[in-house]
Amino acid sequence: MTTNVGSGADSLADLIERDADVRALFGGEWIRYRASDSLPELTWHAQSTCARINQIFFDEPAEAQRLFHDLVPGAGSGIDFRPPINLDYGVGLTIGDRTFINKDFLIVGGGYVTIGADCLIGPRCSIYTPNHAEEPTRRREGWERASAVTIGDNVWFGGSVTVLPGVTIGSDSIIGAGSVVTSDIPSGVVAVGNPCRVVRPIRQD
Repeated sequence: MTTNVGSGADSLADLIERDADVRALFGGEWIRYRASDSLPELTWHAQSTCARINQIFFDEPAEAQRLFHDLVPGAGSGIDFRPPINLDYGVGLTIGDRTFINKDFLIVGGGYVTIGADCLIGPRCSIYTPNHAEEPTRRREGWERASAVTIGDNVWFGGSVTVLPGVTIGSDSIIGAGSVVTSDIPSGVVAVGNPCRVVRPIRQD
């Protein structure tokens, strides 16, 4: 079944209710993206909207903001971002109020991604939600599964941070530039490295 997403008017709940592939994707089940009728259409819509936002951002800022909020219904108020942005599925993304997203922000894959309020996302940061099958035959057949990523409030990412599938980062934490976050990070800490590890609590000064 092909899902008509060209208008951007479909809610995620509507898509989940009527499309088995979308339901499986956001349910964390195994899917075959390349064999789906609806999932490539969703990503085509999201990526083409991002391309339009990036193209007009400085000349038509109000229209760029409108397109962004249409693409990301879960975006709060006062969000500030810089192009280029590149999202695979705007419908599964939630961004809290007053968060700042610097240039070259990338989210690859489906499933839920939650970014809290008052976050600072440095340039060239990436969030990945899909894992491909490990077994060679299933991987060749295109099986993959998305795992949700959750980032708390008032989190600061330095530049070029990469967050891998299924990770939760607690509120008020700082992730150092160039880190690859492979597992959960608690609240109120500084964490750096590849793999990213806690180095100390946040200073209270």
